[in-house]
Amino acid sequence: METAKPSLKKLGLVKRQAVTSTSAQWIKTEQLSDHPLPLLVTPAIDGLDLINWTQNHQDWLKTQLLKHGGILFRNCHIKDIDGFQKFMDSISSELLDYTYRSTPRSQVNGKIYTSTEYPANQSIPQHHEMAYSRNWPMKIWFFCITASETGGETPIADGRRVFARIPAKIKDKFIAKKIMYVRNYGDGLDLTWENVFQTNNQDQVEQICRQRGIEWEWKQNNRLTTKQICQAVATHPQTGDVVWFNQAHLFHISSLSPQVQELLLAGFGEEGLPRNSYYGDGSPIEESFLQEIREIYDQEMVMFPWQSGDILMLDNMLASHGRTPFTGSRKVVVGMAEEYSNSNF
Repeated sequence: METAKPSLKKLGLVKRQAVTSTSAQWIKTEQLSDHPLPLLVTPAIDGLDLINWTQNHQDWLKTQLLKHGGILFRNCHIKDIDGFQKFMDSISSELLDYTYRSTPRSQVNGKIYTSTEYPANQSIPQHHEMAYSRNWPMKIWFFCITASETGGETPIADGRRVFARIPAKIKDKFIAKKIMYVRNYGDGLDLTWENVFQTNNQDQVEQICRQRGIEWEWKQNNRLTTKQICQAVATHPQTGDVVWFNQAHLFHISSLSPQVQELLLAGFGEEGLPRNSYYGDGSPIEESFLQEIREIYDQEMVMFPWQSGDILMLDNMLASHGRTPFTGSRKVVVGMAEEYSNSNF
């Protein structure tokens, strides 16, 4: 199957649809294309205090977020990290630390972090934040401080549409078997366990593992191996929608180039790979299944060019996200809130 190329509508370059107003008459809402994700919100009046407006329209925001999966706030005069922090606080009081992390990030201020610090010439595939775990944030925000010269979009996709498109033979097998994530820390090729668990105390690591249902094994030279069985799909606690909710396609070695795969397998063997994914019973996942999932994500992606000051709010279960390669300076920071725990284990 050939991966679909992003169309112009995915870049937000098509003619916008008709504008509507909320009953409060303070904002305008639009769609960037014929896709409902994301809903674009802009001020209808000059000098709108977005934070004050947000505090007084919580029910409307919740309804729109559950309907669309994501809301893009633009031209709302949020200009710095302090304003971004206050905006998030106006929506949720449960901002989260980034613990049991899987990607390199730096703490910017409080519970605000840089977006994933991968090289600018690499893409980050679609994923739901922390879907490789049994605990994840329900909400995630992205704040564009500096837009890149070219590229650097944060493409998003509707998890409900992705789930509907995955063939039954793939869904049924994943749902029945679940997914096992295996991680090896300590070879300098991936994050250290100290970074992932945000501690250099082995007892604290073991406590976190017990709390999260993670198996662990300490090895020579301060190395650690973890295994965890997690969900392939998840049901949204408010809407009842079933979504494809895992990172098997990211963790699996087939996500890497053939050259990198060959080097890692030659150097560490399959059991020593920095990360990999299997079915929950330890059996291998068909690479053809994973490739089909990646292609569906690519075909469902919606992209728009960042503008400095943009804030993208996603329901982390209803919408996935990624990143395209870019040139020039790019600064996008992230905040997460409202931890949800999967109790089906």
